[in-house]
Amino acid sequence: MREAINEIKKRLAEYPGVVYQSTNSYISVPPRDSGGFAVSLHLQGTNFIVSFDGWHETFTEAEEAVNCFVMGLTDSCRLEVELRRGMARKWTLQRLSDGSWVTHSEVGLLLFPFWRRKRVVYRQNHLSR
Repeated sequence: MREAINEIKKRLAEYPGVVYQSTNSYISVPPRDSGGFAVSLHLQGTNFIVSFDGWHETFTEAEEAVNCFVMGLTDSCRLEVELRRGMARKWTLQRLSDGSWVTHSEVGLLLFPFWRRKRVVYRQNHLSR
């Protein structure tokens, strides 16, 4: 299980200046700027939970989890975040495919101020060597 975290550390070593926090069961990379989002991986039992701010997905295979984690640091994915009066309400993961953004999955809150005007922002990381 910890091999996934070690693999992520190995990949991050290829990018100078990347800051991360880690333990035996967790690794997280904060956003580099206000337009980005935090990327983290948690080990939970035999599962790997990858999170991009409020969006998250559970994986059973380490390789899939590591690849998702690393993808979140690049400009080939972005988060569409729906806000209601400044409160994040829904996170949609989108991936770049043939020049177009394609929705992969979304996670949202059940309780939110639905009567407030919706505003959508896009957050994206740009990890580069």
